[in-house]
Amino acid sequence: MIRTLGKMLLAIVVGILAVNLLYGGKGDKRDGLSALVEDGALLIDTRTAGEFQRGHVKGAINIPHDTIAGVIDQHTTDKAAPIIVYCRSGNRSAHAKRDLINAGYTNVIDAGSIGNMQRNMPK
Repeated sequence: MIRTLGKMLLAIVVGILAVNLLYGGKGDKRDGLSALVEDGALLIDTRTAGEFQRGHVKGAINIPHDTIAGVIDQHTTDKAAPIIVYCRSGNRSAHAKRDLINAGYTNVIDAGSIGNMQRNMPK
């Protein structure tokens, strides 16, 4: 009985993770991201340096999500400047957005996953 419940729980968790990877990571905004980047928005990949080196959206800089609040002022001190953050699945970018807002930045857009960001950039 306990083994069956454990297997059911594991199946539910795996299912939730799969749905998040397939359909998650949409972030705050899907339309107009490329126009914001073209207009000078700061585009930040919040993944690790290794992930960034393996591929990233053109024009992005790499600031890992766990360091972003401490180093963002090296890239912009304009608290109202548009900042777009993304990561692999949308989880780290959500954390980065929260940290930037807590640091006083008011125009932070969570683009969610790198796939979402790539789909919304000009071809």
